[in-house]
Amino acid sequence: MNENGMEARFNAAREIARDAGRLALKHFLLRDTLKVETKGVHDLVSEADRDVEALISSQLMALFPDDGFIGEETGVKAGGMKAAGIWVVDPIDGTASFLDGIPAWCVSIAYVVGSEIEIGVIYDPNAEELFAARRGHGATLNDRPIRARRAGGFKDGRVGIGYSLRVDPRPTVTAIERLLTGGGMYVWNGSGALMLAYVAAGRLIGYYEAHINAWDCLAGIGLIREAGGWTNDFLADDGLIHGNVIAAGAPGLAEAMRHLAGLN
Repeated sequence: MNENGMEARFNAAREIARDAGRLALKHFLLRDTLKVETKGVHDLVSEADRDVEALISSQLMALFPDDGFIGEETGVKAGGMKAAGIWVVDPIDGTASFLDGIPAWCVSIAYVVGSEIEIGVIYDPNAEELFAARRGHGATLNDRPIRARRAGGFKDGRVGIGYSLRVDPRPTVTAIERLLTGGGMYVWNGSGALMLAYVAAGRLIGYYEAHINAWDCLAGIGLIREAGGWTNDFLADDGLIHGNVIAAGAPGLAEAMRHLAGLN
């Protein structure tokens, strides 16, 4: 894909993320009226999720009809997996927080070509923060450059740790034990995408989750890499479709995060 095509997609992703965030925020302020369904234990979906994903997919497909699309709520559509480039979208990452009235959720949009995350955009409408990255062009927060924090050990900041009841809890328990015995501390706000954005911005020094889906993390991975941070190879072993472990952090914490995640 030529430079102009990628730049057009990057600009579109930022504007569409803002539009989607504004729609999600309207639903958030009226969340008591939303219809909510249960997909699994602590796994919820509301009409807000579906409305926001419909907005994102319709706008992206109108602009780039030959691209593929994978959404948390609608799965694979448009150009599908055969397309040269694929949009990977979570309309509201942190639905449980959203429905509980906790302003810790975001819109996440990534664009993948082959094994490369070319674009990562995360928008938090509650804080009016737009995190954006394009491969080879750096990462920004509201158009200002951001960098991952320098850290030599877990004592130098906090690590985000996520968990889903769909996986065995033992790897997460082990990771928390390794973190705490290493002098660190963990946090969790209900949105893996947002916490990955915080790693890119230097607010957290790392993030770990034993299993996470692609739509929850690809935009964040793109941000962290462009902000100078480190992540494991999430797309290995068909991570795009089946999800994978995610370990990410400050550049000086690569080995420590690999050990915490049981990757070495």
